[in-house]
Amino acid sequence: MFPTYDTTRIAIIGPGRLGTALAYKLDRDNKRVTIYYHDSEVCKAINRNRLNPLHLTEDLANRLGGMENVPRFSTKVCATNDLEHVVENNDFIILAITMNRLPEMLNYLKPIIDRKAGDTCLISPIKGLISDEMTKELITPSQLINNSLFNLKHKYQIGCIGGPFFDTDIAMGNPVCLTVAGKKHVANIIREDLLKFNRHEINSYYNFDIVGVEACGALKNIVANIKGLADSLQLGDSIPGTIFARSGVEVRSLSRLLGGGFQAFHSQAGVGDMYVTVSSMASKNYRYGKYFYELYTGNPIETNLRVLEKIDGTPEGPNTVRSVHKYLEKKNMYSPLFSCAYKIFNKAGEKGAIKEMIIQACQYDKRSKEYINAFSRMMYRILPNHWYRRDKSLLD
Repeated sequence: MFPTYDTTRIAIIGPGRLGTALAYKLDRDNKRVTIYYHDSEVCKAINRNRLNPLHLTEDLANRLGGMENVPRFSTKVCATNDLEHVVENNDFIILAITMNRLPEMLNYLKPIIDRKAGDTCLISPIKGLISDEMTKELITPSQLINNSLFNLKHKYQIGCIGGPFFDTDIAMGNPVCLTVAGKKHVANIIREDLLKFNRHEINSYYNFDIVGVEACGALKNIVANIKGLADSLQLGDSIPGTIFARSGVEVRSLSRLLGGGFQAFHSQAGVGDMYVTVSSMASKNYRYGKYFYELYTGNPIETNLRVLEKIDGTPEGPNTVRSVHKYLEKKNMYSPLFSCAYKIFNKAGEKGAIKEMIIQACQYDKRSKEYINAFSRMMYRILPNHWYRRDKSLLD
C-alpha cells in the first residue's frame, strides 16, 4: 500500500536560486512553503521583507525593470533554521542544495526521518555527481540518498526533477517543461499534485530512468563549461556542433556505466537540458566557461575564485568534472572532452594552449565511426558495466 502524503505543504531545504524560484511557483499555487536555512538572520530577513536577500532577487529586478517590480512571497511562505520542525511538519522535502552539501545534509536528516511518525518524500533537483565514500564509485544524488538512508528505506520515497529549466523562468512563471523520474506512483504524485496547477507555467513528463536523468543533468554542466569557453576562442560557427555531438557520446557512455540507460540522453532531460545549458547566458555553467577564459591567469585556482565572484549561485560543472576525472582514471575510460575539461579547469598552463586543447579533443578522437556495430550493441546488453572505450589497451 502506498503512503498518503499531505500535498498542501512543502519544505524546501536551501534558499539558493532554484529553491527561491520553486518557492515563488509553489506560493502562486497556494501551497504552504517552509524554507530551511541554517542562518537565522537570513531567515528573519526573508520573513520580514518577503524577498531572498542572498540569491535571485537582483536578477529578477534586472529582468523586471526594477526592485519595485520583483514579486514578494505571501505569508504562506516562511523561513526557519529549525530543521527538525521542517521535517516533522512536511511530507514533501525538496533538496535544493548542491551535490557537495548533500552528504552532510543527509547526516542531519537521517535521525530526524527515523524519529518521524509519518513518511517522507524527498525530491531532488540536484545536478551533480560525487564519489561514494565506501566504494569510491561515481554516484548520482538518488544513489547517494539511498546509500545514506539504506536502513530507513521503509520511511521515505524519492523523486528526481530534471530539466530543461532555468530558475528565473520558474520564478517568473514562464513556460517550463520538466522531467520527473523515479517510481511511477511517486512521480505521478509530484507531477499531478505538486506541479500541475498551471500548465502554462509548468508541465512535466515522466521518465522511469532516474539514474539516467540525473547523470545527464550533471554531465551536461561539464559540456556547458567547455562550450562557454570555446565560444570565446573564435573557433568559427561549425565546431559547436561537434562539441555537442561528441560530448553526447561521452554522456551516454558514462550514464550507462552509472546504471542509467542510453535512452535518457535522448529525452528532454538529456538533449533538451544540454541544449539550453550550453547555449544561453542564463546558464551559470555556460557563463563559468566564458568568464574562465576571459579571466584566466594561468592559475586555475585563482581564476576559479575570480569567476565565482561574478556568478550568483554555484556552477555545478567544476566540481562534477573533478569527480568524473577520478572515475575515468579508475575505469581507464577514454573520454577526450571530459578529460580536456579537467585539464583546462584544474591544471596550470598557458592561455594560448587552451584553443589547441579544445581542437585536439574534438578533431582527434580515437573513434572514427559514429555508429555502434551489432557486436558492440550485444556486448552493451551483456556487460553494461564493462563494455566501453578504454583509454589504454591491456597491452599498453
